[in-house]
Amino acid sequence: MGLPGTEETVPFDRTTLVFKVGGKMYALADVETFDSINLKWPPEANLERREEYPGTVNPGYHMSKVHWSTVKLDGRIPDRVLTAWIRESYELVKAGLPKTKRP
Repeated sequence: MGLPGTEETVPFDRTTLVFKVGGKMYALADVETFDSINLKWPPEANLERREEYPGTVNPGYHMSKVHWSTVKLDGRIPDRVLTAWIRESYELVKAGLPKTKRP
């Protein structure tokens, strides 16, 4: 929530928390378990991270497998890396917004 213009919504069901910027999703997590997070990255970054962290970074669950990955929050990804990945997802989505909607 510390990223400018971020809003939290629950548009799908009562447990899927969606983080948006400018009305567009950049992260999703289940609030009951917080065992994973879906993040949007460029296609090449998704492939690289899935290779580097097999079993921890997987194709996006219920999302476009090209643009989204599901990251298991099992302690294998250092907090600083996860924080950078969340910011990267945010920046990617923010950059795709019309200038009038960018925070």
